[in-house]
Amino acid sequence: MTSATAPTPTRPSQHPPTRPTPGPTTHRRRALDWRLRFGALSLIWGFSFLLIKVGTGGYAPFQVTFGRLAFGTAVLAVAMAVKRERLPRGARTWAHLTVSAFLLNALPFSLFAYAELTIPSTLAGICNATSPLWGMALSLVALSEDRPTRLRVAGLGLGFLGVLTVLGAWQGFHGLDARGTALALLASLSYPIGWIYLRRTLAATGSSALSMTGAQLFLATLQLAVVTPLFTTFPTRFPLLPLLATAALGALGTGLALLIQYGLVTEVGPTTAQMVTYFIPVIATAAGVALLDEPLSWSTPAGAAIVLAGAALTQVRGRS
Repeated sequence: MTSATAPTPTRPSQHPPTRPTPGPTTHRRRALDWRLRFGALSLIWGFSFLLIKVGTGGYAPFQVTFGRLAFGTAVLAVAMAVKRERLPRGARTWAHLTVSAFLLNALPFSLFAYAELTIPSTLAGICNATSPLWGMALSLVALSEDRPTRLRVAGLGLGFLGVLTVLGAWQGFHGLDARGTALALLASLSYPIGWIYLRRTLAATGSSALSMTGAQLFLATLQLAVVTPLFTTFPTRFPLLPLLATAALGALGTGLALLIQYGLVTEVGPTTAQMVTYFIPVIATAAGVALLDEPLSWSTPAGAAIVLAGAALTQVRGRS
């Protein structure tokens, strides 16, 4: 999620939410029904893969990622200023945030940008939906409190069967760009690794989710600011449409999307808020086919449906 879920870049539920402020702020938050905000978040993250594709049509992948992070950080900085939020304190917290910024932002955003040089945005969106599957597999090893059940293990197997369906395994993966697909799957794997790292290191810092997320995006932007000049040359021209796509990807697909998700988690809880993951590949596929004329075979939506069904099963919790 990219977002995502994608799976999004960070999950606000990993940190204690800020206490709602009385007066006009609370009224504005409830003025727009959470279902409308849920739908808006699904659309924003679903279209993010199209925006990546358009952005990389005019700029190098690292440049697109750097622009995305810079615009996203600017949006969160404004939100923090309005809410008078302070940045987290403590060298240990900032050290852990540096790692999470790499795992949840800098790395997956860059991998998706490079992947979409050679694969359709529809396939990238579907690969993003495998994050809950990777998370389930990793949690069995890394999180002792996350007990497996037969249903969840079945969901894991079903989900990866769906991945094989999307990739056309029975045809020997004919016509598939293996490198681009592998990069997209690695990006999706990076998210749950980052989430597990957050749970182990930053679960109780005392800072708000907005403050932690803003600091994390800022650190990811610094990481790309160092990497981008080393691997790219400064653009000699600035094509407008890819530039606008990158700006929208950052301001909307990263900054605004995280603010919406943060509000949803606070209002309706993380379980409902994370259901947005299952709408992202549907929207990404529709956008890629309708607006970019990307090809669509029967195996893509069929496999995506299997992936989502498996991912949903992996999130089912047994009775305490």
